[in-house]
Amino acid sequence: MNIPEELKYTKSHEWVKEEDGFYVVGLTDYAQEELSDLVFVNLPEVGDEVEAGETFADVESVKAASDVYSPVTGTVAEINEELLDAPEKINEDPYGAWLIKVENVSDTVELMDCAEYEKLLEEEE
Repeated sequence: MNIPEELKYTKSHEWVKEEDGFYVVGLTDYAQEELSDLVFVNLPEVGDEVEAGETFADVESVKAASDVYSPVTGTVAEINEELLDAPEKINEDPYGAWLIKVENVSDTVELMDCAEYEKLLEEEE
């Protein structure tokens, strides 16, 4: 399983990285693997407020629908519109297929580094 060291992770299996003043958010390799083939992604609108620990999107796969939780509180600056027509890109490259970019971040949930996230996955198996 791919767990890039430069990213931070949440207990609900989102990844986040700080980039050029934005917080970029996506689903982890573990999350996409558990969901299997994604067929639909519902994202917020640019300008929407997201709150740390609260649902900001949902994804549907051939197996189930799942909420996606924001690791940060702030304003949606950009969404990955490519995923609306091609949600399978998350399965193909979970760390390249980001969901949203957030600006004006004022809070975060507890974020884990690579080693802490690996430990969480071991405990969940």
